[in-house]
Amino acid sequence: MMALLEAFCMEGMMANKTRFQISELTKERIVIAIRWLCMALFIYTAYAKIIDHDRFLKGLTRVHLISGFAVFISFAVPMVEVFIAMLLLIPKTAKIGLYCFITVMTAFTFYIISALIWEKNLPCHCGGAIEKLSWSQHIWFNLAFISIAMFAIRLFNLFTSSLKI
Repeated sequence: MMALLEAFCMEGMMANKTRFQISELTKERIVIAIRWLCMALFIYTAYAKIIDHDRFLKGLTRVHLISGFAVFISFAVPMVEVFIAMLLLIPKTAKIGLYCFITVMTAFTFYIISALIWEKNLPCHCGGAIEKLSWSQHIWFNLAFISIAMFAIRLFNLFTSSLKI
């Protein structure tokens, strides 16, 4: 009876192991898709901030928490977004790009949360269609992107030797 139970458990573990295995090519494609999605987000928002820089700058000056640094931030944020997008594009720097993406998105999320706490009237200056989101939707949107980027890093770390990206 004990041997039967052990055989059943071993068979169950083997089934569990194969159930969640995905091919190396699929792993690579998932990571690439996530990289491109994160890259597209930053290129899109950087472009919107650069094209309508005056509006972006005016929005930053209306936030008391950062108004003293508004000019610097108005140039730095799109430049950082483009730089991180380039890191995500280049396979050798993609993992660093994902870490940078997570860091910046986390900073944006903390900025939104702190501004919501301390600001009376918070304008959105994210750029493009993202400005249409409510503040809670902004937070969830950011958390979703942070999560998928973390998943990509997890794939990188779990399967580093087998991924050729």
